[in-house]
Amino acid sequence: MFRRITFVAALFAAAAWAQSPRIYNTIKTKLAAGKQVIGGTVLSSDPEIYCAMANSGFDFTWIEMQHSPLTFHEVATMLRACKGSSAIPFIRVPDATEGDIQKAMDIGALGIIIPMVESVEKVKNAIKWANYPPIGKRSLGNGQYGVLWGADYRQTANANLAIIAMVESPAGVAIADEIAAIPGVDAVFVASTDLGSFSGFKQGEPQYEALVSKTRDAVLKAGRKVGGPVAWREREGYHFFQAGGEATLIKMGADKVLGGAVEPGMKKGVAPIEGSEGHEKKKP
Repeated sequence: MFRRITFVAALFAAAAWAQSPRIYNTIKTKLAAGKQVIGGTVLSSDPEIYCAMANSGFDFTWIEMQHSPLTFHEVATMLRACKGSSAIPFIRVPDATEGDIQKAMDIGALGIIIPMVESVEKVKNAIKWANYPPIGKRSLGNGQYGVLWGADYRQTANANLAIIAMVESPAGVAIADEIAAIPGVDAVFVASTDLGSFSGFKQGEPQYEALVSKTRDAVLKAGRKVGGPVAWREREGYHFFQAGGEATLIKMGADKVLGGAVEPGMKKGVAPIEGSEGHEKKKP
């Protein structure tokens, strides 16, 4: 009798495990916990630069494929070279097409950033091509996703996917509530620069801020997270942020060094040991 009860309990445990797939996209868990997440923008195809960005403390990397010459082959090499990095790879795809979405997923992205959203169909298409059945229509094929995320990737991929929809124009603002209501959307990102470019208003002007507030309020009402540039980190209600790219961060770092800043853990007047850059100090 005891063996039968144990066997039944094991079956229930197995069924519960099957219904709760392993979560390795830390952005999903952080956002669910109400934490803010920040991503560093990547435009360079150099794997060493990518690894420096991916292990510098950012929550995710914003791999920029819409406004850069990066190819999927280059990005695949970057992700493979930095397997196990602390930052989760997100890709802003050139467009929400079947080819772009599936290639981004196959090379190992866990987040898809959809640019220039002005229709719900665009977001729904992205969700369709990014998810495996029964949720979507992503097909199986060659890819390095298993190497990066484990042998159970097919069973866990949908649960670890994050979809970010970008509102960049007044037309996008007008349907922000519909975008945020789409099942599968994790966050709606307010593109500060393009919103100004398309609306003709500047940040701080009442007309501009009205567009921003309308988007934020609609997204929060739908229970989704709001994103924006890291400069908006102190704005109420925002959780998903894009920081600068490699060139900006190098300049900021250089400014600190030239200003006499001391490296973390080092004493003033003591030079760091060459070859130790990027390595965490061992705890005693």
